[in-house]
Amino acid sequence: MKNEPLRILVAEDSPTARRLLVEILRTDPALTVVGEAKDGLEAVELCQRLQPSLVTMDIQMPRMDGLDATRRIMTEVPTPVVVVSTLVERDIQTSMAALRAGALAVLQKPVGPESPDFEADSRRLRDTLKAMAQVKVVRRWPERTAAPPMAVETLASAGSRPAVLALAASTGGPAALYRILSDLDGKDVPPPILVVQHIALGFGSGLATWLGTATKLRVKVAEDGEPLLAGTVYLAPDDKHLGVTTDHRAQVSGAAPIQGFRPSANWLFRSVARAYGQASLSVVLTGMGQDGLDGIRDVHQAGGRVIAQDEATSVVYGMPAVVVGANLAHEVLPLGQIARRVQALFQQSGKAIP
Repeated sequence: MKNEPLRILVAEDSPTARRLLVEILRTDPALTVVGEAKDGLEAVELCQRLQPSLVTMDIQMPRMDGLDATRRIMTEVPTPVVVVSTLVERDIQTSMAALRAGALAVLQKPVGPESPDFEADSRRLRDTLKAMAQVKVVRRWPERTAAPPMAVETLASAGSRPAVLALAASTGGPAALYRILSDLDGKDVPPPILVVQHIALGFGSGLATWLGTATKLRVKVAEDGEPLLAGTVYLAPDDKHLGVTTDHRAQVSGAAPIQGFRPSANWLFRSVARAYGQASLSVVLTGMGQDGLDGIRDVHQAGGRVIAQDEATSVVYGMPAVVVGANLAHEVLPLGQIARRVQALFQQSGKAIP
């Protein structure tokens, strides 16, 4: 039935934290807690038995941790998983790995009613769960058959090589970024890479550290005013826009959110269009909503190149779908072919415009 509440399974080994999560969720009539798991193994068993709409997953738990539980769930009974974690470095890194294993989002654990941010954090948690519960997740095993190799040589365009790569993503983005950076890890040093990834506050630095394990490229959180260097990946800081100045330095801004987002893909793409014009290459990856559409229009008008991830390999075909629907994507590619296409464009003949 349409009006039935979403069925939530809470996996958390701490009785206090579990009770708090349950009480936060019970304040929303659109949510109902159908089960509570004290460890990862129980989470898998209850998920199989109760068939919940979504699982909130702790990371550090006895018998089986949240990462292995997520892997089991995505293999045996595909269900949306949202990691609810602490900001301890070890937990952040394991949370990032859980995103790669199929979890849809990661949120900080609410600290309790004594916090001045408790109501806002609780509302964000409930809203995120309601949004993520609508995502159709796929079984992670057996793996999807790889798409046939693309003859990128025949697609190389005439003109200047890109002098910058801008990437933007939301839901499903961390795993997509990990794959692309892994695949880009060749002998050729790419131009500067700028990344906007929608992620919960407090996890930006951990995301940079985790992505750094995928590649020999340098991955860092961007600092305002630093020069953009080849072979370096710059991530938007927590709750800050990331762009580039006309003299090719990182621009970090606390300006107002754009369409509710900070960092904003629109901010990134617009600034890249201004600074690099036809020497810009922008990639729109999996994500909910339409952040990036207006910025991609600027890239297109400036003569830059646009690649969108295809529907089959997107966790949520939102951000790339609106770009494709507006006829702004020069190419629509599966995730596994994006890095190869990017490398082909970087290596094509013609001088890069600085």
